[in-house]
Amino acid sequence: MSDAERLSAGASPGAGDIVQLLLDGHAHTKADLVHLTGLARSTVSSRVDALVESGLVSFAGEGASTGGRPPSRVAFNPRAGLILAADLGASHGTVAIADLSGHILAARRDEIDIAAGPLVVLDTILDEWRRLLADNNLSSIRVAGVGIGVPGPVEHSTGRPYNPPIMPGWDRFDVPEYVRRSFDVPVLVDNDVNILALGEQATTFPDATNLVFVKVATGIGAGIIVGGHLQRGAQGSAGDMGHVRVPHSAESSHAPGEERDLEALASGSAIAESLRAQGLPAENSSDVVDLVRAGNSTAIDATRQAGRDVGEVLATVVSLLNPSIIVLGGSIAGAGEHLLAGVREVVYRRSIPLATQHLSIVQTQAGERAGVLGAAIMVIREVLSPATIDAAIAAGERWSR
Repeated sequence: MSDAERLSAGASPGAGDIVQLLLDGHAHTKADLVHLTGLARSTVSSRVDALVESGLVSFAGEGASTGGRPPSRVAFNPRAGLILAADLGASHGTVAIADLSGHILAARRDEIDIAAGPLVVLDTILDEWRRLLADNNLSSIRVAGVGIGVPGPVEHSTGRPYNPPIMPGWDRFDVPEYVRRSFDVPVLVDNDVNILALGEQATTFPDATNLVFVKVATGIGAGIIVGGHLQRGAQGSAGDMGHVRVPHSAESSHAPGEERDLEALASGSAIAESLRAQGLPAENSSDVVDLVRAGNSTAIDATRQAGRDVGEVLATVVSLLNPSIIVLGGSIAGAGEHLLAGVREVVYRRSIPLATQHLSIVQTQAGERAGVLGAAIMVIREVLSPATIDAAIAAGERWSR
């Protein structure tokens, strides 16, 4: 039973629900919690005591006295556990350690080759996590969970990549089971664009409940947040923009009647291929960005057209989902305003005014750590859910060592 179903069925708030109240970052007295939960003082007291015993909650000074002994205050303890996070791309990966509030305590970015296969890549990031834990004197703190983002489709319920086009050897590989051999904790795996959406929302748009993050790089995908919740779809493939057919328009680079997927038209690889055909030295997304930044007019035109092609698909997304913010990220977004201009040109022209009157289309502001932050947030929401905490308290588990 989910937390929402549990409460709607009449269950009284448990220890896990009290933790949700303390996640605001402020210290509260037991009287505060009695007022917020409607529970009896004795019930709140016993649940707070159990949380303090577990290490998830700690004492945080005294509140204002209303006569007599000042009441003690309690607060959530973000250092009760650690989250190991990884954001893996085709050629680079970022590994990080976060506390239970999502604060990144340590991070490292290195070159990787996702095509080297799961054993090589996962062993590398496992070693990196161990090194970060040791180098930052964090080895004595309990690891509470692991979150990993990968550049391909993921069946989220199992954590297995599913026929990922740029990840040879990863198809249906049991990533969680392999990682749990080293860290026997919950392991969640998701598409890299989904965790980027979570990270962007947390760092830049915390009040946005309807947001679409679009990554334009070697591939193209979208992370969709609706009503404040990440949308994965039935099996986890929601947001696969790259395989949507792009309709022909007057500005299209492909011939009328020639149906092509968005990824075949607007990805970094596709733009580079187009530029090579015109005699320019472009092997990958990085080369495209370098040419654009150098002011090459052919590369600028190709990147702006890629933005228009992305806009053709996003215009439909805007009509269906009515987001308030579209964020463009990925390596090609680093080419400056040209991709963004192409997207805006088409979306604002093709979508109805009601859907676009307050729509912002912007470049990512979250930086290189957005992915690992999103991976950490994904795991934190799981391990700190009221039902999970209640089960841990009932089992007598301790978070702090």
